[in-house]
Amino acid sequence: MRQEDVIAGPTTPLDAPAFPPGPYRFTDREYLNITYRTDPEALRRVVPEPLRVAEPLVRFEVMRMPDVTGLGDYTESGQVLAVEYEGERGDYPLAMYVDNHPAIASGRETGAFPKKAGRPRLYTDSDTLVGTLDYGSLRVATATMGYKHRTLDESEARAELTAPAFQLKKLPHYDGSPRICELVRSQITEVTVKGAWTGPARLQLFAHALAPLADLPVLEVVAVSHLLTDLTLGRPQVVHDYLAPAGGRSGQ
Repeated sequence: MRQEDVIAGPTTPLDAPAFPPGPYRFTDREYLNITYRTDPEALRRVVPEPLRVAEPLVRFEVMRMPDVTGLGDYTESGQVLAVEYEGERGDYPLAMYVDNHPAIASGRETGAFPKKAGRPRLYTDSDTLVGTLDYGSLRVATATMGYKHRTLDESEARAELTAPAFQLKKLPHYDGSPRICELVRSQITEVTVKGAWTGPARLQLFAHALAPLADLPVLEVVAVSHLLTDLTLGRPQVVHDYLAPAGGRSGQ
């Protein structure tokens, strides 16, 4: 294999890459989102500088993705924090738990998403929309929402979907020292909102050493959404290089 072919491949193994190159288009992507107020000190312990906590808010989300170009069919769940970077409000995904290896590998390698293996589910139980997250055999989150009780304004749904996201990309050298340590910004594009609803909701989090969602306790549920959409993931851009000698700013 020629050097240019090695460079052109999306990832390893070279003869059967773990994921194809993007961009990735999502069809009928379904969300259960519960935004809640939490302990601001607990948030400050996990939000990396130069991001700052905008409000003591966390969004627990479960996403059912039955049709993703190149990646297939999978479900994802995690916590997203309300942050600010240089005056711009946005989201910071703290952790994402996924049941599909290509989605984990591509998310980490090309998107700087903090993905690891988990067992999320999103389903309807009679008149209730249910989202759960298991880590291994143990339950770490259960979310319930009244099924399509009230229509949510499309502009609110679109704003929730298209907020900028800031992710932390870390990659070590072989000796363990940091090789890449960057803050990147990405944004969802080409959004079609097919349905948006709200209603009563509850969220339970359970303590776990390796899936510590409960470290950000639920104090008050402040917003709920059930969304059905088509969308495309935007390419991330570096906004802060922690290893740069002059203040970390990046023009990439």
